[in-house]
Amino acid sequence: RNLYLSVSQVYYGALDVPLSPLGEMEAVAAGSYLKQFDMQHVASSPLSRAIFGAKQVKKLQNPLSNDAELVVYEGLKELDRGVWCGKTKGEIGADLMDRFDECDESVTPRNGESYSTVKKRVLEARDKLLSITDLGKASTIVSHLQVTRCMLSEALGIPNNEMSTLKVATASITCIDYCGESGKQVVQFASFKPDAGLEKSKDMAN
Repeated sequence: RNLYLSVSQVYYGALDVPLSPLGEMEAVAAGSYLKQFDMQHVASSPLSRAIFGAKQVKKLQNPLSNDAELVVYEGLKELDRGVWCGKTKGEIGADLMDRFDECDESVTPRNGESYSTVKKRVLEARDKLLSITDLGKASTIVSHLQVTRCMLSEALGIPNNEMSTLKVATASITCIDYCGESGKQVVQFASFKPDAGLEKSKDMAN
């Protein structure tokens, strides 16, 4: 089974902010790239910026071979940064951000989540999707930076305190194979960004 992860510097976190026009162009490009794959399911975070991307993937899938509805999992929502949402690193404090990225749970923002907390719920949502994805089939998750980092770090055996070092471009695609019998995970590619018709993307990917 394959999961294709599509991601969608102010830290918005769990705030439901819409995509910018550039973000929409990049999401359309990601959906167009995934058209070549026959997706059994398209799953999404409940945040509107992810829903937009998921709809781009869904509408380009072959209707004759794929009639599954869009699946929304609360567990795929972006990391909730609590009182840090909507602030820059400078406003939060570089030292606090560095300690947070190193999984110092004592600096978890009020009403927010730690990396270990978000990873637990993300992997639970991923497993729900895998449970309805048939062997030999592929599904797509359209979500966010930290959600992709959670799944990618687990597949690569990277500990939580190094998870923030993983580079994942906006609207990029990561492909992970999951073996239903052995549980083995293989990363086929990570942070591939389809061409959106722009000379260079703002995050300098590809």
